[in-house]
Amino acid sequence: MTDERLRRWRLLLGPSAEDVAQLGDDDQRRDGALTGLYGGGGDRGAGLGASSPQLHRWLGDVRKYFPTSVVQVMQRDAVEKLGLRQLLLEPELLQSVEPDVHLVSTLLQLSRAIPARTRDTAKAVVQKVVEDIEKRLKDRLVEAVRGAVDRSKRTHRPQLPDVDWATTIKANLKNYQPQHKTVIVEDLIGHRRRSRAAAMRDVILLVDQSGSMADSLVHAAVLGSALASIRSISTRLVVFDTEVADLTDQLSDPVDLLFSAQLGGGTDINRAVAYAQTQVRRPTDTVVVIISDLYEGGSETELQRRVRELVASGVTVVNLLALSDSGTPAYDHELAAKLSALGAPAFACTPDKFPELLAAALRKDDLTQWAESEGIATGR
Repeated sequence: MTDERLRRWRLLLGPSAEDVAQLGDDDQRRDGALTGLYGGGGDRGAGLGASSPQLHRWLGDVRKYFPTSVVQVMQRDAVEKLGLRQLLLEPELLQSVEPDVHLVSTLLQLSRAIPARTRDTAKAVVQKVVEDIEKRLKDRLVEAVRGAVDRSKRTHRPQLPDVDWATTIKANLKNYQPQHKTVIVEDLIGHRRRSRAAAMRDVILLVDQSGSMADSLVHAAVLGSALASIRSISTRLVVFDTEVADLTDQLSDPVDLLFSAQLGGGTDINRAVAYAQTQVRRPTDTVVVIISDLYEGGSETELQRRVRELVASGVTVVNLLALSDSGTPAYDHELAAKLSALGAPAFACTPDKFPELLAAALRKDDLTQWAESEGIATGR
């Protein structure tokens, strides 16, 4: 076995395998960081302790000796497995942590317990993650949504500034005149000019704020804020547990919006959908996105009735079982199948896929076919 493989086995097995290989100084620090969190073998246990100096040293070693993706996993394990909530409640420690969506989710669940002296630091951590998500997704979302709305409002009698020349030329190639080397345009294609003040589509995001949906709430807040910047879309963001809170007026600041949410508690999807019904102004131009694992604590019968009414009126209803990178979550398969049968398909959607999914919904594409073409499992 090569020296490198022996070294890796030694790091994997911990101090109980000291005779496998000798570690250099850096590897000993790596081994110590792993030992503090996970233990290793029969002769050691997890030992980060509760003192701030010891945690500071551990956080520093983790950030120095491991890649960011591993750092985030180890930090999450430190909070969840060892109950080190002081990581999140002391500003000095929080400044040492590598921000990620899971850390933000935990911060939001602890938001009521965060002392005043730590709140600004906590908001800075959330701001960093929000900016990272915006950088990755905002432009894609805006482009996809604008394109979907514009294509759905094509007209064959556009004003000259609104002509889509690429589409017009393609549609008229049959009229190409070789002798003149030109195309005779018989059919102009373009977009209807719209009032700057008038949105052409309404999007209502209903976001489950139970603890299991924390990552989804973070992404929904950022994506909702991006949607709110598009003039052709009227966006409403509503969070719910057993109560319903409309946070639309906070979409300009997703960080404040997230700290206004109250993660945890029960789930009453029916009540949230009932509220959404009161906000529908133009059914055929409205998309309602329910972001929930569908474990309904309210009236399932009433929920199905309301979804049936929305779909019958022309509203596009989509159920997202998750809006996170964690894959398909645990969810109520039976209710997902029932809602899908009513015309409200259910998917587990990653944030990267959300722009294209929403664009397809705005175009009124067959979402089940779209999901299949994208390799996305439907909740049936």
